[in-house]
Amino acid sequence: MRTRLLFSNAIMLMTLSLLAGSSHLRAQFAPYPPTSGLIPGPPTPADAAAWLADLKSWRYETLIRLGYNDAQYERAELKWTQQSFVQPQMMAHDRYFFDPESGQYTVSRFLDDMNKRIGGIDAVLVWATYPNLGVDHRNQFDLVRDLPGGLNGVKAMVEDFHRQGVRVLFPYNPWDLGTRPEATPDWQTLTQLMSAVGADGLNGDTMTWFPLVFRTTSDAAGHPLVLQAQMLPNSPGEELVWHNFAWNDWIDQTDHGWKYPFTPLVIAAKWLESRHMINVTDRWARDKTDVFQHAFFNGVGYENMENVWGMWNQLTERDAEALRRIATIERGVPSLVISPGWEPHTAVLQAGAFASKFPGEGRTLWTFVNRYEYPLTGPQIRVGHQAGWHYYDLWHGVELKPLVQDSQATLSFDMEPHGYGAVLATPQLSSTEQQLLAEMQRLAVRPLQSFSREWHFLPQRIVDIPPTKPAASAPEGMLAIPEGDFNFILSGTEVEGNNQSGVDVQMPGEDTPRRDHLLRMHLKAFYIDRTPVTNAQFAKFLDATHYHPRDDHNFLRDWRNGKYPEGWAQKPVTWVSLEDARAYANWAGKRLPHEWEWQYAAQGTDGRLYPWGNTWDAAAVPPPEKGRMLRPPTDVGTFPRGASPFGVMDLVGTVWQWTDEYQDEHTRAAILRGGSYYQPQGSLWYFPQATKLNEHTKYLLMAPSIDRAATIGIRCVIDAD
Repeated sequence: MRTRLLFSNAIMLMTLSLLAGSSHLRAQFAPYPPTSGLIPGPPTPADAAAWLADLKSWRYETLIRLGYNDAQYERAELKWTQQSFVQPQMMAHDRYFFDPESGQYTVSRFLDDMNKRIGGIDAVLVWATYPNLGVDHRNQFDLVRDLPGGLNGVKAMVEDFHRQGVRVLFPYNPWDLGTRPEATPDWQTLTQLMSAVGADGLNGDTMTWFPLVFRTTSDAAGHPLVLQAQMLPNSPGEELVWHNFAWNDWIDQTDHGWKYPFTPLVIAAKWLESRHMINVTDRWARDKTDVFQHAFFNGVGYENMENVWGMWNQLTERDAEALRRIATIERGVPSLVISPGWEPHTAVLQAGAFASKFPGEGRTLWTFVNRYEYPLTGPQIRVGHQAGWHYYDLWHGVELKPLVQDSQATLSFDMEPHGYGAVLATPQLSSTEQQLLAEMQRLAVRPLQSFSREWHFLPQRIVDIPPTKPAASAPEGMLAIPEGDFNFILSGTEVEGNNQSGVDVQMPGEDTPRRDHLLRMHLKAFYIDRTPVTNAQFAKFLDATHYHPRDDHNFLRDWRNGKYPEGWAQKPVTWVSLEDARAYANWAGKRLPHEWEWQYAAQGTDGRLYPWGNTWDAAAVPPPEKGRMLRPPTDVGTFPRGASPFGVMDLVGTVWQWTDEYQDEHTRAAILRGGSYYQPQGSLWYFPQATKLNEHTKYLLMAPSIDRAATIGIRCVIDAD
């Protein structure tokens, strides 16, 4: 209702302006237009009043031009977004969320960690697609269906979050146009899928807005979904009407030369509709001070993205504590931070300090940030005083003693270096506000600056591969690889991450996880399978052991009634998990190769890029599959030109092959070698190929149900006597 009144006032004011030739016409030519969805602050404090007047004019006219209607923000079932101040983007593969040993979701463990480190969360974005999406033809919806327990298991997991007061969203990847097509349009598929699991909303990966059809389709199905775009539009459009939620990497996409200017930016969508909640983030930053200060200044939330596609970028102790205190204040006065009377860049008394005013009925909130690297003490702001009103320093949890002169109250308090402040003015604290004051007083006992700002990478360990019983000669179907010295040189193919510590893996002998690796190694002799394990060979294993995995979803998905299709005997077996591959190798008296063994068998000692030489030879590998559906793999041994110097075949461009596993506290990942013949088209975000011998790809592991793929097979080794 309040925005409808604002809109009515806007129409009246604009009409009067047009009739009178008022300066409100300048809104068409606003000197502070939004760029990348962000409005620059006033050039100087002296410009603040004119700057704010211009912003109000721009808002009035923009709402008229949009034909703005705030009905979506009045809907009871969508209002939870207005108090969603902390939302992690959580990889479904995170070991705090799913325990591979028990095969169970561990929602409480994940939430306990969030509560302990940052004070809890309001919503969670469960991410199961990128970067594994595209390893085979399964689409983004299939990967949700393949989560442990299927849709029933996912529904139970969502209900577990709901019981603990947390809303659940899933991603939508609109760029996924190269994998298996669905029978229905994406908006219908997603509505059906989200209804089946009871999810609350969708996050639009790479999207500045969801088309209206997503809103109308979910509404018509009786399961209205909150729509959360990832990116702020350059200037908000009519999609603001049906978008209640957004998150955004705080990145200036122009050539202005700044990302976080000293003077805080204003989020344009929040300015137009104060109830439009944005959770800002900066996924790769190791110091979150800038993004936290901009969020607090704007009265919005934070997207806590620590598990960045399996690369751990944990908040520092100081940042985690800052987020706890910011979110505690925002949750304590939620109706104020969405105030339609919000005034960014309200006047303050000290240089380096910036404040926003959030007036409400019978109370007013001010949020402050100190952009200086030294403390700001003493008088901070002068406000209009009303008899009987009290002022509370929320950041420190104490009542302030104002200096009142001429109906003006001067408020003094301290802000730490790069710190925060918050003041609440009210004639009487509510019980909730009293609890907030007590909690902030408890937290303030320890100054924020006493918490460490040091960032730490998360150490990884390689999972041990026990040696086999040594063989005196090459077993049938295997080739001898002689003992020798080897320069093991390769790089990870991760699409994101650049060269930060923590990207890719931490190999034995390395002191950090890193993208690029160079190890001088002496390898003992071993024997390696001439070709990948075939369906016929795997069938012998099943006949001998009656092996059946506990989690059997997708196990040998191409087989029927326990048998491979006719004519598939010599095709490489696929749809086998890392656990399945290890079970087969153990039965055969073999093991999976370390990736340096795989690379040595493929490359020899001359550092060649491909098993056959340094130039790509299309006749040495199966033709690539670039369609949306996947044809069966080619029989092993079909392309002898692809053999390595040792005679090993089908190393690249056929099916991926399991090698090592790496673990850290939050992530399990397998190293896949050799690339595959499947190459989905249309996006750079698909699972990257690694057909060059100096490249490998990191495949996130969660559970066999989702780990198994149509393009991942097995090749084994045996230690030599």
